Amino acid sequence: MFFLVQATDYHRHRDLLDRMYRLRKRVFRDELEWDVPVIGDFERDSYDDLNPAYLLWTDEEKSTLYGSLRLLPSTGPTLLNDVFRATYPNDIDLCHPTIWEGTRMCIDAEEIVADMPEIEPQDAMCMMLLALGECALDSGIHTLVSNYEPHMKRIYNRAGAPLTQIGKADGYGRRPVCCGLFEVSRRTIETMREKTGQSGLYARDGARRPTTPKGTWIPSSSTVHSVTWNSAA
Repeated sequence: MFFLVQATDYHRHRDLLDRMYRLRKRVFRDELEWDVPVIGDFERDSYDDLNPAYLLWTDEEKSTLYGSLRLLPSTGPTLLNDVFRATYPNDIDLCHPTIWEGTRMCIDAEEIVADMPEIEPQDAMCMMLLALGECALDSGIHTLVSNYEPHMKRIYNRAGAPLTQIGKADGYGRRPVCCGLFEVSRRTIETMREKTGQSGLYARDGARRPTTPKGTWIPSSSTVHSVTWNSAA
């Protein structure tokens, strides 16, 4: 299931949040070798102190974490404006209550393969994007903004997500970092559902739902062997 954890519910999901920080450390520091803050086996930065919302993907018992993403309102401090400001034009204002930033999106492909072997990593990322869109629509978010490396564009395309690139800059690592806007609307979500063959991934209250049959995902045309997939920020 996919559900949102807000600051008022951190105490109820402390174990999952700790798993999320460990997953982020494995992905962003150990595998990608990003220069991110690490404390022990956690990857956690100052933006995690701002009471963000976290979109988590877990099993129905909420005992296994498959993926996560952090959401922050653009009206406050964001990685986009504090670190990646060069990735979009100066004449564009991205500060608005209905514009939110998504960062640290990643999946644990090993856990997914163990429990859902029919889902390949790139398809799992598409499911994360669809759940994010469903969550945003339910929460009154009109636009999602994200920084990402160029290869992620094909994941957005695969998911049917309408990503509009508004800028790109070098100097942040081995690859350029792009800035894109993801429109959130009922039309967008329906397009993504048709493209992926999935629907109703996001559970507003995190309630357990009836088990859906396995094997409903549209098969991928290629096999991916990487352990984790991630976005740029």
